[in-house]
Amino acid sequence: MNIIHTNITVGASSPFTVLHMSDTHLCRADDRNDQRKTELAERRQKAFPESEECLLAGIKEAKTLDCPVFYTGDLLDFVSFANVDAAKNFTDNCDVFMAAGNHEFSLYVGEAFEDEEYRNRSLPLVQSAFNNNIRFATREINGILFIAVDNSYYLFDQQQLEQLQKELKKNMPTVLLMHTPLHSEGLYNHMMHELHNECAYLMNVPDEKTALYSDHRRIQQTADKTTKEAYELIVGSKNIKAIITGHLHFDYEDTSLPCLPQYVTACTTLRVIRFD
Repeated sequence: MNIIHTNITVGASSPFTVLHMSDTHLCRADDRNDQRKTELAERRQKAFPESEECLLAGIKEAKTLDCPVFYTGDLLDFVSFANVDAAKNFTDNCDVFMAAGNHEFSLYVGEAFEDEEYRNRSLPLVQSAFNNNIRFATREINGILFIAVDNSYYLFDQQQLEQLQKELKKNMPTVLLMHTPLHSEGLYNHMMHELHNECAYLMNVPDEKTALYSDHRRIQQTADKTTKEAYELIVGSKNIKAIITGHLHFDYEDTSLPCLPQYVTACTTLRVIRFD
């Protein structure tokens, strides 16, 4: 388990601490689901052998620090009653502010194209485990506005865009929590040229760059008109001071967007953030 300490200056009325976690990928299942789900759990536990340890460490650290947990998606690896129960236990034991990830709505990992209809099959069940709306929610702490947005399918929808526009009119220092990082030259180059991934797994990668992806990844990650408008709103806003995100499964501090740092936190990391 890795612990990182990060200071972010955003103009808080007084300093405070939050614990950022992401991508734990809990892989639980029991006889309330079918045998296929149990077999999936056994298989996926091999991919995320530290998930249970990471969750327990996060709960312990949040209690020690007496601070909220800001969680940026993929707490669950797939939808099961046991995973939802674990998420509910987490929110019962900690003050969790949650932005959903794509795996929150995954019925069987990788078996279907993820879109609104697919997400909505499991949204009510998964939402029942959390105290805030995991698609879009706000929270204010010491003069800072935090906005949690589910962009886990690489998209903003029209309602989210309008909600974001409304919140930014408050003219408060703002921090976004999102599962998927925004495209930046730094992150794109790191993903594609240093790590040699098949795609960048970022929101709003320019069309000429997604054209280099496989057909599946290009269709999955191409931004629509609303998403492009949301991207321009975010990077052009004077109020948004930072983005806290996950999805990529490694730690990274991205400073390649002008005046808008992005903090990516890995699945095996607890990032203790002090806001000033």
